[in-house]
Amino acid sequence: MDTRRLVLFVIFSMSILMLWDAWQTKHAPAAVAPVASVGSVPTADVGAAAGAIDTPVDTGYALKSGQNIAVTTDLYQININTMGGDLRKLELRKHRANNSQSNYLLLDDAAKPMLYVAQTGLIGQDLPTHNTLFTSTARSYQMQEGQDKLEVRLSAVSNGVTVNKVYTFHRNRYEIDVNYEIKNDSSAAITPVVYYQIVHDSESNQGSALMPTFTGGTYYTEASKFKKLAFKDMAKEPLNITSNDGWVGILQHYFVSAWIPKDGLVRKFYTEKLSSNIFRIGTKSTLSTIQPGATLAVPARLYSGPQTKADLIAAAPGLEYSVDYGWLTVIASPLFWLLSKIHSLVQNWGVAIILLTILIKAAFFKLSASGYRSMAQMRELAPRLQSMKEKFGDDRQKMQMAMMDLYKKEKINPMGGCFPILIQVPVFIALYWVLLGSIELRHAPFFGWIQDLSAIDPFYILPILMGATMIVQTKLNPKPTDPMQAKVMTWMPVVFSVFFFFFPAGLVLYWLVNNVLSIAQQWYVNKMIHAESVAKKQSHVKKSGEHH
Repeated sequence: MDTRRLVLFVIFSMSILMLWDAWQTKHAPAAVAPVASVGSVPTADVGAAAGAIDTPVDTGYALKSGQNIAVTTDLYQININTMGGDLRKLELRKHRANNSQSNYLLLDDAAKPMLYVAQTGLIGQDLPTHNTLFTSTARSYQMQEGQDKLEVRLSAVSNGVTVNKVYTFHRNRYEIDVNYEIKNDSSAAITPVVYYQIVHDSESNQGSALMPTFTGGTYYTEASKFKKLAFKDMAKEPLNITSNDGWVGILQHYFVSAWIPKDGLVRKFYTEKLSSNIFRIGTKSTLSTIQPGATLAVPARLYSGPQTKADLIAAAPGLEYSVDYGWLTVIASPLFWLLSKIHSLVQNWGVAIILLTILIKAAFFKLSASGYRSMAQMRELAPRLQSMKEKFGDDRQKMQMAMMDLYKKEKINPMGGCFPILIQVPVFIALYWVLLGSIELRHAPFFGWIQDLSAIDPFYILPILMGATMIVQTKLNPKPTDPMQAKVMTWMPVVFSVFFFFFPAGLVLYWLVNNVLSIAQQWYVNKMIHAESVAKKQSHVKKSGEHH
C-alpha cells in the first residue's frame, strides 16, 4: 500500500469536507431575531443588556443622512457625513479594488449589498448621537505635502452643552484619532455615555464556495483574547462582555476595522441584529461626571485598513491576531516572519515563496528521505506482492499473513512512509494559511503573466504544471495491489488539479515547488534503493552459484 498517497487522500478528503461545511454554514438560513432601525441608539446604562435598544421595533432599515464632507489624505479618500459625524465611505488609496485600478472601497453606505459604516455618539441629557446633525466649517479637507496630520472638526450644541467631534488623520498611519471635546455650559452636571459601533451587512465579502473567507465581528480583551463572531451567532445570542481593555471591530479577508477606546476605560461590548441582513457591533462606556462650566476630552482611535502585521501591532494589543491562522498560529507566525525577511532581500514575493519552500524542504530533508526510502522499498516489493495476490486470490487472511512475513523478512515497515509525512503536514498547512491570509501577496506580481499572487493564474499554467508533477509522483510511487485503490490514486492528480485551478497563484506556486523538490528527492531515493536491491539479488545469485 502507498501510505503517502493514502495520507494525502485523507487530507484532501478532509479539506473537501471543510469546504462543504463552510459552504453550508454560509448558506444556512439565518436565525429569526427581532429587528430594528439602524437609526436606533444603545441604551445609556452600560450595565444593561448589551445591544438593548430604546426605540420601537421596526422591520425596515433606515440610515439618516446629512451632507458629506470629503477628506483626502495620503492613505484615504473618505466621506464623513454631518449626520452623526459618521464615517460613511472609506477608500484605501494604496490598495486597488479587485480586477480594477480604482481604490479599494472598504467602508460604504450604498447597501448594494454592502453596508459598512463607523458610528459614534453620546447618550444622556439629549447629547448628540449618530442621529444628530453636526456642523462643519468646510465641505472638503486635503492633507498637503509636508503635512503630517489633518484635523476635521464637527460641532453640535444641545441644552447648553457644546460637543466637538474631532477626526485627526496621520500621514502613513491607518489609525484615525476620533476625539470628543465636551463643554458643559448648562446649569446641571452631566454624566455621558460614549459609544463606538460599526454597522455591517451579512452578505458581502463572503468569498466563494471553493475559497470561503470570514467576514464578521471580532473583539479582543486581555482576559478572553482574540475572538471572531459570525453574524449568525450575533443573531442567536447578542454579545455582552464588560472589560477594562480591548477593542471591537469587523474582520474580512485582508482588511479590518476596529474601535479602540481610551485605555483603562470600563467598556461593554455589544452586538445587535438591526434588520434581516444588517448587524452592528460596538462598545459603550460611562464617562466621568462633567460639572457646569467644566470640559471633558474623550479620546479614541479607529483602525480601518489592511491587515499589515507592522501596522496592526502598532495600533493595539491583539489586533495582529486579526490575521487569523487558527490553531496553527504558533507555526504560521514564524513562517510569515521568515517569508518577510526573505522578501526584504529578494524584493519579490513569488521568489520569496520559492526560497521559503526550499528552506522548509531542506529542514525536513532527512525526515522526508526516511519516508521516501520506505516507499521505495515498497516499490521494489510491488512485483512480489502482485504475485502473492494472484496466488492467494480472494483469501485475504492468507494474503495478509504472507505480506507480514515478507515485510519481516525484508525488514520493511509498511507504515514507515506515513509518520514522516504526518510530522510535516502541520508545517505545510500553516504555510498554506500564511499564503492565503497575507495581504502582502495581494496584487503582488511574480513575473510574466503572474501579476497578482493572490488571484487565480489567468492562463492556468501553474495548475497544469501542478497536475503534471502529481502524475509524475504517481509514477514514482508503488502501485497499490488493490484495483479500487489504484483507480482512486490514479484520479487523484486530476481531482487535485481541478481544485487548484481556483486557488490563488501564490498557493499553487508553493505546492508546485514543493512537488518538484519532492520528485527530485523521491527519484534519487528510488534510484538508490533500486541499486541496493539489484546488488542484493546479485549477491544472492552469486552465493547460490557458490553452493552448487
